[in-house]
Amino acid sequence: MSDEETLKALKEENKQIKLLYRVSNLIHQSLDPKTALNVILQQAIELTHAHSASVSLINPTSGLLELEAAVGLPNEAYADFNLPIGRGITGWVAKKGKSALINDVQEDVRYVSIWAEVQSELAVPFDINNQVRGVLNVDATHKDAFNENDRKMLSNLAVQASKVIENTWLYEQIRFKAQMFESLTKINEKIQNAYDLEEALEAVTREACQLMSARMCSVLMLDETGDWLELTASHGAGQSYRAKPRLHVEESFVGTVVRRCQPIQLRDTQGSHLYHNAELAREEGLVSMLSVPLMLESDPMGVLNVYTGKTHSFSDEEIHILKAFSNVSATAIQRARLNKDIRSMEEELRQREKLSALGLLAAEVAHEIRNPLTVMKMVYHALNLNFPDEDPRNEDVELLGKKMDQLNAIVERILDFARHNEPETAPVNLNPLARNLYLLTRHKMKQHHIDFQMELADQLPKIQADPGQIEQVLLNIALNSIDAMPNGGTLHLSTGHRKSGNGEHVVIAFRDTGLGMDERKMKQFDGLLQSNKPKGAGLGLMVVNKIVEAHAGIVKLISKPGQGTLIEITLPLVQPSDTQGPKG
Repeated sequence: MSDEETLKALKEENKQIKLLYRVSNLIHQSLDPKTALNVILQQAIELTHAHSASVSLINPTSGLLELEAAVGLPNEAYADFNLPIGRGITGWVAKKGKSALINDVQEDVRYVSIWAEVQSELAVPFDINNQVRGVLNVDATHKDAFNENDRKMLSNLAVQASKVIENTWLYEQIRFKAQMFESLTKINEKIQNAYDLEEALEAVTREACQLMSARMCSVLMLDETGDWLELTASHGAGQSYRAKPRLHVEESFVGTVVRRCQPIQLRDTQGSHLYHNAELAREEGLVSMLSVPLMLESDPMGVLNVYTGKTHSFSDEEIHILKAFSNVSATAIQRARLNKDIRSMEEELRQREKLSALGLLAAEVAHEIRNPLTVMKMVYHALNLNFPDEDPRNEDVELLGKKMDQLNAIVERILDFARHNEPETAPVNLNPLARNLYLLTRHKMKQHHIDFQMELADQLPKIQADPGQIEQVLLNIALNSIDAMPNGGTLHLSTGHRKSGNGEHVVIAFRDTGLGMDERKMKQFDGLLQSNKPKGAGLGLMVVNKIVEAHAGIVKLISKPGQGTLIEITLPLVQPSDTQGPKG
């Protein structure tokens, strides 16, 4: 090399050193990662005379190389750029931790095109604490654009950049954690002050959206069986999402979160086969998703989901923050549940007190009626009122006897309500009782123009019950339904067998096409189990409620004005020990 060439090389090297020094000063002046990266890219283009430059960083959660910043590339070239480590030239550099100089990308089998104009590429790794954290790329629109000197300069720049990136990341993490801690403190106050369950759930979804800058957030809770996840609250969701069906734990993406008790994210809900309804995601504009379990101590109670409106890979910090938020939320939800249970228990106690007082009153009224009624019947029989067959007074005598019998039956019903009789149980099949019910009521239904339909389950298991009391339950409900259809209608009776987390049960359901009940009458029914008849006498259904409760069963009512009423009785099965006779 001549003296002139040596001098020229020294001048070029000196220029590069000064440039690197200037770059170092510029990037050290900024604690903002985005600003620092843009400075690095601008100087990389100047140092290597490249057309474009980019920085790809490894997402520690997804393990993908994601384009963090770019200069000189069209937006469409990197709008949704991400590569698995090992794929493409950039992925190869990230995997091997070595630089790559490619003077003709079309001749390199590793190349993955993101912009058709690129002809040459130079890529060097970002090494932080002896670990590759990303790749710095420069590109040119002509072949043979880069040389070994460019490789050396870009590597030196990457060393400088790595130090700055590490510092800015540390600063950003500290700042982020401080913000999140402050946010969590404020959010905790908001959701912990929620007294009602609905209020707590609404606060959780609203604050989660704000915390994570999410498009939408939802809470799905496990049902009593533990097999299904049901949507219980959402914020930012459209009608389609709010109407989504429940999801089975064993067959859904969010069910995996429950089973594993670990967070799971999905980068593309619209294109992944893992997501249960891609069409719904497209309709609602939901792209990326993070789902974390709602844990009560070590048991899952549901999942908390956040959705973004654009492609996003959730970082470890974001996942950690949402997990912390879910723990706070689970506590608030459970407390709201307990508050609801306490209110229900208080209301039940009040109603029991009312029923107890009503029972005492009923017994007193019944006895007050029975005494003069007994005298009346004695006088009636003592008079031995016999008139000639043609005498019209015979009809009056007969009517008097019937009315006294009717009044006596009413007294007996009142006393049954007041006695609190314990059931005398035995194995009972509901199907024969249902058939007997039809025989008992067929004349009354014919008079009222009621079409009676029965759908009885085959091989219906037995229940442990008092057959007389259960028959009374069925009769009272049937009569109540008939009276609810003054203009005629249909009464459908069905029996069935149901398995759940609470054991096995038989179900008998009455569905009528009668007048139905509004919300006010429904509340009355829930409290005192009042009648759905227009006149509302309700004693028969009070007896129903007491008998079913004594059999450890449940009465369920669904009704709407003008749409009829469904009354469903659920009773536990006979246990094996119940049919083996007395022991020892």
